[in-house]
This record gives sequence, C-alpha cells and structure tokens, in this order.
Amino acid sequence: MENNKNCYHISLYDSMKPRTTVLHYPRLDTVLMIEDSIKNSKNYLSRTELWKKLPKKIMYQTFKVVVDYLIDSNKVILTKDDKLVWIFADSSTARKLIRKSVLANA
Repeated sequence: MENNKNCYHISLYDSMKPRTTVLHYPRLDTVLMIEDSIKNSKNYLSRTELWKKLPKKIMYQTFKVVVDYLIDSNKVILTKDDKLVWIFADSSTARKLIRKSVLANA
C-alpha cells in the first residue's frame, strides 16, 4: 500500500499493462482522431507512419498509449510487418446483423 499513496484513480487499462510512467493520458478527441485515421487510411500504416500522418500533432508517448488500448480492446491488430489494421465491426450493416442474430446459448 505504501507504493500506491499517489494513486487516486482506478484504471482498467493500468491493470492490463505493466506499470510505466505516463506523462500524459489522451483525451477522447485524440483517441477518436487516431481511430478515424486508422479506419480511413487507404493502405495499412506502421505506427510511426500513422503518427506522422495524423491531422493534429500529439506526443508519441500518448499515441502509443492509444494504440496499445486499441490493440487490447480488439479494435486494431498488428500484422507481422508491424502494420496497423482496423478489425472492429462498426458499420451499420454489422450492427443490424448483430441485433438480428440469435444467442448461441439460447
């Protein structure tokens, strides 16, 4: 408990990764900007390529926190050659199929 004196928040993300010092946590608009950039890119980009092509400049450490979150939440995967690929089904067609689907346990 002595080490946690300065921790005043509980974060699910913090519990998934080993503790590292994060200087700046991202805001929601930053997370959405990165998500949109990955979704709308015409070809798969590496982390550095994506970071350089963002419409707004952010610290690389903050960018890495967002990318790690997207990978952990199964929205993005990394290919063997370290390219980011959007895999989250968020289209209106996918939402309709999910709503109409039958539960496996039913």
